[in-house]
Amino acid sequence: MELSERKQKILDAIIRTYLETGEPVGSRTISKYTDLNLSSATIRNEMADLEEMGYIVQPHTSAGRIPSDKGYRLYVDEIIRTKDQEVSQIKDVMIRKTDQMEKMLKQIVKVLASNTNYATMITGPSLHSAKLKFIQLSRVHEMQLLAVIVNDGNIVRNQIIDLDEPMDEEQVLRLNLLLNTRLNGLTIDEISLGLITKLKEEAGIHSDVVSSVIDAVAEAISADDEVPVYTSGATNIFKYPELADPGKASELISALEDKNSLVDMLREEQREGDDPGTGIQVYLGGKSQMESMKDCAVVTATYDLGNGMKGTVGIIGPKRMDYENVVDNLKVLKKELDTIFNDKGKDKSP
Repeated sequence: MELSERKQKILDAIIRTYLETGEPVGSRTISKYTDLNLSSATIRNEMADLEEMGYIVQPHTSAGRIPSDKGYRLYVDEIIRTKDQEVSQIKDVMIRKTDQMEKMLKQIVKVLASNTNYATMITGPSLHSAKLKFIQLSRVHEMQLLAVIVNDGNIVRNQIIDLDEPMDEEQVLRLNLLLNTRLNGLTIDEISLGLITKLKEEAGIHSDVVSSVIDAVAEAISADDEVPVYTSGATNIFKYPELADPGKASELISALEDKNSLVDMLREEQREGDDPGTGIQVYLGGKSQMESMKDCAVVTATYDLGNGMKGTVGIIGPKRMDYENVVDNLKVLKKELDTIFNDKGKDKSP
C-alpha cells in the first residue's frame, strides 16, 4: 500500500524526532512539530495505520513509536532520491557556471592589462573552510562501498571504500543515518577526535568503515581542486627597460606560463592576509616566492563569491609601477566581482 502524503509527513516527523532525541515519539509531539494542523486523535489513527503497515513499532505498551527497519529504509531511499536529483542539478549548474566564469575571467585580465599596461593574472575560485552538506553511501558489492560526498560549495566527490568484512543493505542504511545525523553542517575542524570516537562506538563492528568515511570526508572538504589561472599582458613587460632585458623578460614570460607556480605563489603570499582597509596586498621583489619575480612588484586582491569560494587577481610590473592606478583598478574590479558573483549566487535557481 502506497503511503498518503499525510502518512508520509507523519512518518518523516517520527523519524526525524527519534533521530534527535532517541526517545519513542508520541502523537502529541508530532502535533507540535508538523504543519499538518491535525488533532492528536487523528495523528494516533495515522500512527496506528503506519504501525500496521510495518513502518513504525511500539517498543513498550503505552509508549510512543520508533521507526522500524522498513521505516528507515523508506526514509533513506527518499533522502537518496532527493539528493541524487540535487547532485545532478548541481553538476549541470556548475558546468554552465564554469563555462560562463571562464569567459568572464579571461575578459577581466585582458581589460586589466589594457588599463594598467602591466602583466595580469586571475585565479578561478576555489573553496575555503567548506562544510559537509551530505554523505551518501551505496554498496558497489558486499566488500566495497561508494561514498558520494557533497560540501556546501556544491563540490561533489566520489570515493571507493574497501571493506574488511561484508556489509548488507540494512547495515549501510544505518551507517548512512548515523553519519548524516552527526556530521552534516560541520567543517573538518569541527569533526573532533571525541566525535569520531563516539561515531565509532555507535557504529559497533563497522567502526573501521567510519574511519575510512571520515578520511574521505576530510579529503572532500579540505582538498583543493585544480585551480585555473588566466593571464594577459605578458608582452607589456617589454615596455619597461629594467624588465626588458632578453634574459629577464624570457624568465618572466615563462613564469607567467607556469600556472602551478603562479597558484603556489599567490597562495603563499595570501597567507599573510589582505590589507584590512583595501583587501589588497603589495609584494616587492625579494619577498616574492618566484625567483623570476625578484625585480618586480606584485599587487594582489582576493574576491569572494560567498559560501567559502574565493579567488585572487594579481598585477605584475616593475617596482616603479603606478601603484595608485593599480590599486584603484583592483579596488573597482574586486568590488565588481564580489557584486557580480554574489548576485549570481543569490539568484536564481538551478
